[in-house]
Formats: sequence, C-alpha cells, structure tokens
Amino acid sequence: MGTLTKAQYRMRKLNLVSMIPPLVAVGALLVAIDAKTWWQAVVLGIGVVAAIVATERWTAGHLFRVAWPCLIVTAAVWILGALTFDGHTSFYGITIVGPLIIPKLPRRRGAAALVLIAFVAAVGALKLLVSPGNLPATLIQYLVIPTAATVVATGLMIPGQRFYDLVEELDQSREREAELAVIRERMRFASDLHDIQGHTLHVVKLKIALAEKLLHSDLDRVAEELGELHALVGDTIKQTKELAYAQRRLNLSAELENAKNLFEAASIRVRVDREAEVDAQAGELLGQVLRETTTNILRHAQAKQVRITLSASGITIVNDGVADAPLPELSGLATLRQRLADSGGELTVEQKDRRFVTAAAFPRNREAGKDDR
Repeated sequence: MGTLTKAQYRMRKLNLVSMIPPLVAVGALLVAIDAKTWWQAVVLGIGVVAAIVATERWTAGHLFRVAWPCLIVTAAVWILGALTFDGHTSFYGITIVGPLIIPKLPRRRGAAALVLIAFVAAVGALKLLVSPGNLPATLIQYLVIPTAATVVATGLMIPGQRFYDLVEELDQSREREAELAVIRERMRFASDLHDIQGHTLHVVKLKIALAEKLLHSDLDRVAEELGELHALVGDTIKQTKELAYAQRRLNLSAELENAKNLFEAASIRVRVDREAEVDAQAGELLGQVLRETTTNILRHAQAKQVRITLSASGITIVNDGVADAPLPELSGLATLRQRLADSGGELTVEQKDRRFVTAAAFPRNREAGKDDR
C-alpha cells in the first residue's frame, strides 16, 4: 500500500485515538482480574498484545501482514486459558482479531464469520466437558458470553468496514476529480495555445504568399504586409504571455474585424451582420468560435464568400467552397463545443449544398431577447 492520503491519515489517527486506549485499558483490567499467577498473566497479556498489534495494523491498512499470526496467538490463548487455568476472559483477544480480519476477506465472509463463532463456542463447550462442576456459571462464562461477544463484534465490524470502504472510495473519487480538473485545465490551455499560435501561423503563411505575389509589382504593399506581420507576431507573443498568466481575454469586436480583414486579404468576399450585442462572457466564447472557424475556412475550404451574423443569442458563420465529402473532424470546434456546453451554450456544425454552417448560441440569451420584445 502506498502513502496514505490526507483523509486516510485523519481516519487512521481517529481510529488510533478512539480504539487503542480502550483496548489497552480493558485488556489490562481483564488480565488483573483473571490471572492468578505470573505465567497466567503472561498468557493473557500475550492475547491482549496480539489484539492491539492487529488493531494498530488495521488502522494503517496493513492488517494482513500480521493477521494470521495474531489470530493463531489469540486462538491459542483462548484454548489455553479456558482449558488449563480457568481464564474465562481469555477469549478477549480473538473477539478483537477475528472481527477485524473477516470484513477484509475478499470472499466467503459469512462462512468465515460462522467458523469463528463456531470455534469460540466449541472451546467453551469443551470447557463444560473438562469442568462439569457448577454448570450454570461455566455455561455463562465460557460459552454464552464469549460466543455472544464474538457475534456482536463480528456483526458490528462488517457494516463498519463498509463505512470505511465508502470513506476511502469518496477520497479516491475526490482525487480523481482533482486529477480530471488538472487534465481539463491542461487541455484548455493547450486548446487556447493552439488557437493563438495556429491562427497566427496560418495568417503569416497567407500574408507571406501575398507578399511574394506583390514582390515585383507593388513594393509599398509588400512593406505594408510585412509591417502587419511584424505587428501580428508581436500581438501573438503578447497573447501567449497573457495566456500563461491567465490574463487572456478575447474581444469579439476585434475578432470580427480581424476575421473580416483576413478574408479580404485572401480574396474572400465577407459580409458581417451585427444585429445585436452580447455580454462579455458570451462574447469571449463566441470570439473563440469565430477565430477557430476563420482558421478552418482558410485551411480547409476554397471559399469565395463568407457571411458572419452576430445576434443576441449567438453567432453564425456560413461559407461556401466546401467539397462534397463527409463532414470533416474539426478537433478545435469539438473542444469549443464542450466549453459552450459547460457555460449553458451550444455549438452546431452543418454541411449541405457545398456550404458549411458553424453556429454558436446561448439559448437563455435567445429567450431573454424574446421576452424583451
């Protein structure tokens, strides 16, 4: 077993404090009451020590390292005490160790419980044959009380172990949730970094191709394109730093203007219909959708026309130039779909009639707009 978690450590500490002192106190008291000679005290004391060792290892989750030796020792103490020197409390150790072991068994717990109870009762019954005098007292001290104590202890430990298992499962569930949160954050960071760097690299490629075309015909335009490239790279460096320090915020208006300029630079006719404004949180997500869609159009489509419509409920981007083929897998949009869903929105993509439609919407914003009207 590995290092204990914080919850397991707290549970172990609680168990040690709540169980070990009473076990020691009761065990010492029983030895003092029952032992008539020093060697009887040693025998009974060994049973108490075995019970304490088993309990301490149980709280640490290492019970099976000592389980069987402790069980054998306490069983021997019960046999020796009951049959040789009238040690009617010598069952104490086995009623501690046995019920600790049984709930930890992988299977046949019921059968093991019956065997334990039968063993304790059998030793008590054997005492009746060895010492037939004063039958009622012997019956109570060696058969009824030990057997009842074993039944009660075993019956309490089985549901108690289930409780500890639930606590451990809950702790493991919390650990898994924390790990998933870290993974989701890493995926979010990677997706944002992909948005920034991927978008920039495609724009750089586009502008360099344009500059190469104009190199021998319009040097002023080439200089303008190179200046824009310089500014774009500087802005990308700034956005990357903001992302690293969790300060990055997309501006939807800036993204709309940027998308328009990029499409025009690629000789794609673009129309922007801005019917309404959206709130800042929704605007940031819509800006991410617009940026990712712009990159996809420049990469995957032979578009001649693009129409961007911004409404109170969301944004819709429609482009032509789509081949008659199955809907491509767009991993960036798949990631954004989950982000919108987490914020109460929805992202849909549709391909028909050689057109590709990307729509991101927040239904609650749509309903609010209807109520205002």
